[in-house]
Amino acid sequence: MEALAAHAEEHDETGDLPAKGIRAVHDAGLLTWTVGARYGGPGGGLAGTVRLLAALGQGDPSVALISAMTLFAHAAQARTGAWPAGVYASVLAESAERPTLINALRVEPELGTPARGGLPATVARRAGDGWELTGHKIFSTGAPALRWMQVWARTDETPVRTGAFLVRGDAPGIAIDRTWNHLGLRASRSDDVTFAGTPAVAALDLAEPGPPGGDPGGLRSWNALGIGAIYLGVARAARDWLVRYLHERVPANLGAPLATLPRFQAEVGEIEAQLLTAGTLLDTLAARADAGEDVPAGLAKTVATRAAIDAVQRAVALIGNAALTRNNPLQRHLRDVLCGRIHTPQDDAVLGAAGRSALEGPR
Repeated sequence: MEALAAHAEEHDETGDLPAKGIRAVHDAGLLTWTVGARYGGPGGGLAGTVRLLAALGQGDPSVALISAMTLFAHAAQARTGAWPAGVYASVLAESAERPTLINALRVEPELGTPARGGLPATVARRAGDGWELTGHKIFSTGAPALRWMQVWARTDETPVRTGAFLVRGDAPGIAIDRTWNHLGLRASRSDDVTFAGTPAVAALDLAEPGPPGGDPGGLRSWNALGIGAIYLGVARAARDWLVRYLHERVPANLGAPLATLPRFQAEVGEIEAQLLTAGTLLDTLAARADAGEDVPAGLAKTVATRAAIDAVQRAVALIGNAALTRNNPLQRHLRDVLCGRIHTPQDDAVLGAAGRSALEGPR
């Protein structure tokens, strides 16, 4: 965590890919934490991944998010075995030597997030025995460093099918446009990626499109709880800074640290209560998911990110002007944690589904 935090401010300022942080995660053996035991990996479960992502998010959430995409991909492969054996073997061999990043590229300019339905505009066409892709993806986290892209596309067949197409990051016909200029998670490099007749190595899970809400690899809980954990980590970093500040700040008219004042103690207590509740919820549901239960992961993500956002906002309100000074990490934590509201699954979709389920249940 400390190794990531040491460079987080630098990466936030420049918006450059956090290569040092990614290397640190790789060197610690954490990028392959979820590689399945059948492939010789640790077989890390969701509970451990939630704790890992919370720790990475506490150090640098951009590094955490980039790492999460790779961890989720390995976890899906452990469950589905969807990647061709030879291709995945090469991924693992390369992962032993250097950071080998993977991400699913799904969001498009016209469609937005596919979680709300619709067909991708990205098209896969037959090219000999394989496929070629043409299309445009946005919000492609870690884009310039991705070794493998799982590109969601539609075929040009009748009837149309959709699925993920495996593309190497160094394949011809790929253009990465540095469009990411976000308020928070500035170093995640979630840039635009354009494909122009780009060859795909393999097609995965091709099927006629159905209603939204599919769960390839059974990883919906992984995404929701893992993403929630990253933002919980951000809030913990803000809490840690706040505690240090309150001990170090000694106003002349008080003659004692702000940490001695009951008002500040009570507010920090509120923050502690929120972070304890959110962390316990994520950890408990992740363990239950590992045990095979169907858990309300989307609701947990909503609860956790709301708690994280409120905790950071409380810290800002408590400190005042100093909290929003650019050389103070608290303003960075505030900008980063606000991204939790935007991340899929989004609150309106989660709460609407939960409400419908409750209203349609026994009365």
